[in-house]
Amino acid sequence: MSRLSAIFSFFSVCMEAASRPYLSNCLQHGYREVVTTLPSVDAMGLHGAVLTFAVLGPFEVRAGDQPVHVGGRLPRRLLAILVAGEGRPVSEDSLAEGLWGARPPRNPAGALQVYVSRLRRVLPGTVLERSAGGYRLLAADTDAERFRGQLVRARALVADDRHADAHEAFEAALRLWRGTPYEDLADDESTSAIRAALVEQRDSAQEEAAAALMATGDHTGAVVTLELLVRAAPYRERRWQLLALALYRSGRQADALNAVRRVRTLLAEELGVDPGAELRQLEGRILSQDPALCQDPAPRATTTAATPGDRPLSSFIGRDADLALLSRLVGLQRLVTVVGPAGSGKTRLAVEWAGRDAVVRLADVADPTHLVSAVAGTVGVTGFTGDPYEALVKRLRLHGRALVLDNCEHLVGEVARLVVDLLDRVPALRVVATSRSPLGVDGEHSLPLGPLAADDAVMLLTDRIRAGRPGWIEQDTNRQDLRRLADALDRLPLALELAAARVRTFGVQGLIENLDDRFTVLGRIPHSKMTPHATLQEAVAWSFDLLSGEERDLAVRLWPYEGGFPLEAAGSASGLGALVSLVDQSVVTAETGGSTARYWMLETIRAYGRSVDGDPAATRATHALWVRELVAQAEGDLQGVRSAATMAALRLELPNLRAGLAHDLIHAPGEALRTAARLMWFWIRSGLLVEGNRTLTAALAAAPDAPLGDIVRARTASAALLYFTGDVTTARRVLSEANLAVSSEPRYRSLLAEVRYYQALVHLPGGDPLIALAASAEAHAIATETQTTWLIAATAMALGAALVMAGRTTEGRTRLRAAVRLADASGLVWTAALSELMLAQTLVDAKGGEALPLLRSSLRRFLIEGDLSNQLAVLHNGALVLDAADDAAGAALLRDIVHFHQVHSDIRPAGTFLQSTVPQGWYEGAPPSQPPALNDAVAILRASARAV
Repeated sequence: MSRLSAIFSFFSVCMEAASRPYLSNCLQHGYREVVTTLPSVDAMGLHGAVLTFAVLGPFEVRAGDQPVHVGGRLPRRLLAILVAGEGRPVSEDSLAEGLWGARPPRNPAGALQVYVSRLRRVLPGTVLERSAGGYRLLAADTDAERFRGQLVRARALVADDRHADAHEAFEAALRLWRGTPYEDLADDESTSAIRAALVEQRDSAQEEAAAALMATGDHTGAVVTLELLVRAAPYRERRWQLLALALYRSGRQADALNAVRRVRTLLAEELGVDPGAELRQLEGRILSQDPALCQDPAPRATTTAATPGDRPLSSFIGRDADLALLSRLVGLQRLVTVVGPAGSGKTRLAVEWAGRDAVVRLADVADPTHLVSAVAGTVGVTGFTGDPYEALVKRLRLHGRALVLDNCEHLVGEVARLVVDLLDRVPALRVVATSRSPLGVDGEHSLPLGPLAADDAVMLLTDRIRAGRPGWIEQDTNRQDLRRLADALDRLPLALELAAARVRTFGVQGLIENLDDRFTVLGRIPHSKMTPHATLQEAVAWSFDLLSGEERDLAVRLWPYEGGFPLEAAGSASGLGALVSLVDQSVVTAETGGSTARYWMLETIRAYGRSVDGDPAATRATHALWVRELVAQAEGDLQGVRSAATMAALRLELPNLRAGLAHDLIHAPGEALRTAARLMWFWIRSGLLVEGNRTLTAALAAAPDAPLGDIVRARTASAALLYFTGDVTTARRVLSEANLAVSSEPRYRSLLAEVRYYQALVHLPGGDPLIALAASAEAHAIATETQTTWLIAATAMALGAALVMAGRTTEGRTRLRAAVRLADASGLVWTAALSELMLAQTLVDAKGGEALPLLRSSLRRFLIEGDLSNQLAVLHNGALVLDAADDAAGAALLRDIVHFHQVHSDIRPAGTFLQSTVPQGWYEGAPPSQPPALNDAVAILRASARAV
């Protein structure tokens, strides 16, 4: 094994052991000691084979027929959680909770990055990406997907009367099962729902396989299979139906009747209920020796009772798991409400489950007094005399099927009261409702219906485009366009179907370009659709019409928010109440899986909010004001003890920051100038140097008459960004000019201290030591005078660095060590990290190995702080230390990380602070495509320190 592979493997082992008592023992061994115990990538047998993720049992990854080792328990669990997400982002908080539960490590985000980096390396060809919503694994090939695909094939064979082939297809699907789905994951609500859906699909497949076997004429073989199945799941009546029928067709009439009586006794004694209507009818037909029993096909599953003619003509795509989960929930609960926004496919799901004629269409009921008659008419109450409600109750007692109420959102209160009474008076009744908000009934179980998974959305688009254009062929070149179109339409089934119909007119790319006017472009809904609305706009308007005035005002006020918003954006206490209601009514979506809730609107709902906004310019301005206030509050926190949390919060709000700045550059350039300057350390720590400087340059040009203090702050910020991009000459000139502009202005004394502090920094390492000494000393004096805590520690650090630069190395090191202690005492993690980096830089060429521990500590702090620019500075200096210690492999690893990020972010960390050495050829040529992760560098530095 190569040294590089050994380091990766060692690091994975150590991280896996991180929660165990023997971690310290593990870390005492360098990577050289584990070379012989860990497999290389070649030994894993990848060789370009397609990776399959097996989740129908203990989690496994396979490349063809060969297993792939992805690490220990935690990496496997992480990968299983991502696979369960089916291409959707899983938040870092949700991942941390799934991995560690109530005992997370000190830095869960950093540990996650380590595991993700490890998985990317051992699983080449997979797309494991980080997005605003968390991590996601795209287009994963899973045995669960293969299982579902086999079921689709098997059912198609049944429809073609190819029962032997269908039976084999069902058996092939069932052979993929090795145990409990997602066995490695905890029993949280989300995993339990996914697991329940898969188990329901498996149980149904077992019954369909037995039915297909019967259809081949092998009734005896079917009896053997079904006896095992009824023992495994004795409450599934369909199994007993099939068993009784198979026994009857085998010439065993008495045994067939006995099977029915066995289940009757079981249900009565254990559940206190009678068998369902289908089983009772079968018993009667056996007693009467109905000759048709010997020719009838096997009975259908009651959970999908709709006949082909009772379903829509178009194919049902992307909701199989939801359909199975609905069946499962109805089997366990008496009231299930399918909840989701306009266009998410609630009605279609209900129709697929129950059949078109079994669904009560409440969208047509405007007057609550007509509610009972609408329900009665659908369930077949006719020719009654007296109270229609009593007739409805009587009919439901005999009905034997679930009551399905569609589009309840405008009659929530009335429907809730009706359902409560019906469930009380009809003990065997099950109710399925669809609504944009829950009914709010005790014992209600919700089935949230959100956007389709990304691949399903593209599949639906493709299917509907082909339906309208039979000759249309999807090309590899436009699949990304289909994905972009699906994402822009929130992956809502109704919007996707309308878009597919418009491809004939606009083409895929043309649709994407015209979605700013989506309601006009998407046009009218075909008459055959089940929605009561004529257009997508009307469907969304229906939701808005049900809102109170306060709720509607908040919904309209929220449309400018890009990429979501925090709870604080709702404003007052009354606004929080309105926000809760908007979430309940599926106008706003909530992500509450982590420690901090986050909210967002679907793009379609945002577009409607903008279209009905009486003053969109004022709403945009209000949003821009919120951004300004957010940044103003964050500015001080970025320099204090809350800097890490503030960086994380600002990263979440980056789309909003960009939107607010774009607005202010046009409508309030002076405010844009202030905001962009306040974000200086955000731009630097995030590695967004080019974007930050571009924004600052635009703001300076747009606000030439801004107050002197704002202009100087903006130019100072620009100089700091230029320094990290390697343009130190311009940075020094700009800060010299800034110093001259405010040095004689007493009102700008605090600003002068900051300017002089940054002026000292940008003269490191190759500038004028006298300027660095004078600037840092003056800045420290003013900071002490004004008692500016963060600046006292920062200028103490700058003064120590300037002393080293002036040749007073011993005194400078003493000052830098004191700066670390001062920063630690004040809780200033970032300043302590930079002080350690500078101190380590003075020890790069020293013997004794003191530099590496300092660099490792500094890197850990910068990882916590989320400061990419200085993380790379640490790694560059670490590479210099390892190179000097003849550890070429370790130096190369660190250098690869720096090179990769340097190219992708324009950060130039090599010549910063107290070290200007850049060995020839280090960062030339193309960077590595998949370098080690930043968190891996901690292990590299630790292992290398042991070796040194």
